[in-house]
Amino acid sequence: MQKTSKLYQSERRNAYLFIAAPVLGYILFILLPTLYSFYGSFTNWNGLGQMNFIGFANYLDLLSDESFHKTMFNTLFMMLGIPLGLILALLLAMGLNRAIFGTEFFRVIYYVPVISSIAAISILWQWAYNGDYGLVNQFLNIFGIDGPSWLMNKDTVKPALILMTVWKGLGYSMLLYLAALQSVPKTYYEAAKLDGANSFQVFRHITFPMVKPVTFFIVVTSIIGGAQIFTEINVMTPTGGPEFSSATVVFYIWQKAFGNFEMGYGSAMAVVLGLFIFIVTYIQFKINEKSTFELD
Repeated sequence: MQKTSKLYQSERRNAYLFIAAPVLGYILFILLPTLYSFYGSFTNWNGLGQMNFIGFANYLDLLSDESFHKTMFNTLFMMLGIPLGLILALLLAMGLNRAIFGTEFFRVIYYVPVISSIAAISILWQWAYNGDYGLVNQFLNIFGIDGPSWLMNKDTVKPALILMTVWKGLGYSMLLYLAALQSVPKTYYEAAKLDGANSFQVFRHITFPMVKPVTFFIVVTSIIGGAQIFTEINVMTPTGGPEFSSATVVFYIWQKAFGNFEMGYGSAMAVVLGLFIFIVTYIQFKINEKSTFELD
């Protein structure tokens, strides 16, 4: 049997050390907490005392928990901002992809909210939405419109939060679309122009098919992130909004687990939410497998 060199053994040992760091991190901070939470969902644990096994009682309680149903609806409703954000981001990317003056400046401006603190952004928008002196209502007053108290009205709080989340993530999606657009060979557009294709036909048969992979990535990550929205709700509507109209599932989990010390019940909701995210993501990947990214 041929002996390996000391250098090879040293490199292999170092490789295992590098691999061990993320693996241990995953086991300690993701896998074990997930398993522990899954077991906790079958108990009435309060986070401090003994974990008493109660079977599926927590899951059965979720079926009749109107607050849980409402938070699930609120979470899904706020995901309506995902298609809006996709459309705006693609339009912005197409505009900034042109060779016009100031594109670099606008790219930076649109990306600043992405790298800003979500808590700071939420405080800023909370002030802007203030019914008495907020910037939004001051702008509406210019046109003679008496704006509502956005975050204190159950009919306007969710649209207000959607607008804020779209604004927050617009720069990230725009940057991904811009990278995709800049990778499209210019010969495609030149050939389409020679064939007499109009702008809509160019978009439909060249631009849109070429950015499909980016669209798929943004949709999947946006759904996963949207299902876990919490900081914006906790900062802008710390009580869950009027009639709990802005509370999301994660906000309700936090309230039950850390506010009411119902860790077992909160864990059950977390398991249901995780299962929901898994199913939606799986469906997205199956749809993606059936689609094509080739030009029409």
